[in-house]
Amino acid sequence: MAVFTEVSEPEASALLQRLKLGHLTELRGIAGGIENTNYFATTDSGAYVLTLFERLNAQQLPFYLELMRHLAERGIPCPKPEADARGQLVHTVADKPAAVVNRLAGASVLQPQAEHCALVGDMLARMHLAGRDFGRRQPNLRGLAWWRDTVPLVRPHLSPEQRALIDAELAYQNHAVTQPGWRSLPSGPIHADLFRDNVLFAGGADDQPLALGGFFDFYFAGTDTWVFDLAVCLNDWCIDWASGISHGPRSQAMLDAYQAVRPLSAPERHFLPAALRAGALRFWVSRLWDWYLPRQASLLTPHDPTHFERVLRHRSAHAALARAWLT
Repeated sequence: MAVFTEVSEPEASALLQRLKLGHLTELRGIAGGIENTNYFATTDSGAYVLTLFERLNAQQLPFYLELMRHLAERGIPCPKPEADARGQLVHTVADKPAAVVNRLAGASVLQPQAEHCALVGDMLARMHLAGRDFGRRQPNLRGLAWWRDTVPLVRPHLSPEQRALIDAELAYQNHAVTQPGWRSLPSGPIHADLFRDNVLFAGGADDQPLALGGFFDFYFAGTDTWVFDLAVCLNDWCIDWASGISHGPRSQAMLDAYQAVRPLSAPERHFLPAALRAGALRFWVSRLWDWYLPRQASLLTPHDPTHFERVLRHRSAHAALARAWLT
């Protein structure tokens, strides 16, 4: 979520009025993130998020937007895209494909406790089940094929030790997908980027019970294994930031809550350590790419790639930990 394309108030206002969402009263760019241009757009009838897509094209967007609408209609708290009079969810602003969604209430929690992780695990499982009858399919565009293409681009920027690590892990993941049981892993639409800054919470103070406010930023979603989606969450929500070491109580809370809704299959339990390594590799590679091959944006701050290098080293060295949480 950054600002690559400047949007004027008249441009935003014209779209919001065409969608019958009221008159624009405030337009504010959103800092953070690395993929799309995002603005908070407030009107006299509600609060919305305007997104301009910098990499995704109009042909790819229906998967993401229809998925959000599908999940929202099935009770998953996520943004619901706004359609025009023809029922179209993809719009155009500043010559870029764009979407408008309702702005969810709540705030992100960047230092989660076990109770936050449990709420995320519970809703992640519900989201996976709610997506089973979604009619569209699209590969995870940041999956294994993308890692194979991108690692050669970032290798020249790495130390010999880092090159050895990234080469070894890519070889391991290439091997893992050929193993018996991999093809039987349950799969469907996944969020693929459900980090702490993509989840909102409400309550938790003044005697108000803590509640999950919603999941958002589905623009890395794709069709992939559910255990990979769970691993991505474990690698962010249940990690000590400074060391990259997994946090046992938070990991246990997330896994227990997830399995209370959707128990993991035997193949998923077996491949969870590989999925955790895959999730760490995916974000190490993407952050290396953003760090060394950045695009210009007025509010762009690339993430430090060394964090997921630490996570990957820990996941590679301590695979038995994940299986211990499942006993």
